[in-house]
Amino acid sequence: MSSATRDLRALGAAAAVALMACTAAAAVPAAEAPLKIGIIGAGHIGGTLASLWVKAGHEVLVSSRHPEQLQGLVRSLGPRARAGTPREAALFGNVVLISVPYAALPQVGRDLRTELSGKIVLDTGNPYPQRDGDMAVEARRKGTGVSSAEFLPGVRLVRAFNAINSGDLASEAHRSGERIAIPLAGDDSQALEMAQRLVRDAGFEPVVVGPLARAREFDVGTAVYTRLMTAAQLRQALGLKSR
Repeated sequence: MSSATRDLRALGAAAAVALMACTAAAAVPAAEAPLKIGIIGAGHIGGTLASLWVKAGHEVLVSSRHPEQLQGLVRSLGPRARAGTPREAALFGNVVLISVPYAALPQVGRDLRTELSGKIVLDTGNPYPQRDGDMAVEARRKGTGVSSAEFLPGVRLVRAFNAINSGDLASEAHRSGERIAIPLAGDDSQALEMAQRLVRDAGFEPVVVGPLARAREFDVGTAVYTRLMTAAQLRQALGLKSR
């Protein structure tokens, strides 16, 4: 065999390997690529979700007004986590989780309107009048899905992870048997799809209740709020069609 023939065969083999690699890469859905998640508010819910999502392979930027206080959390989460300001988190994330006391939500919306514009945002906050004042009374009257959308204009909002206690979020993730359900509400179908993925990645089962106007069905004080239910049980309690 001539050297020219060997070279041509080698080039053909290399091309075949490259083609197989490209085909394999194309077979992996783009939606399943690791995400960058900005987390505004690194309290019990935000910190727990950061841990669960890092374990699922995502990158997170946890934030607060004092990011230097988050170094211990970041070290515990490993190399896929870092700390920053809320503005940095909003810029960093393909998806942004906002988990702050509800009274802080209007200011977040004003301060980060440009950075959050057009982004998928998961909102976990709940209005408590004893903590948040009169605005919480009005938010409950309207329903948090409607109120949060007013406070966060221009985002692709999903209400998520508001109806579970932080302790249960940590202890029930990836439990054996049927997973605990997390109700979701949103007006944007792609945002809801992303939220469902992140609920599953955190170790729970998503249940889409409907548009933001229906988020009031799992607000504080409802029969399903902070109750640990399977997806079938939650759908039955809310009168949703079974799958």
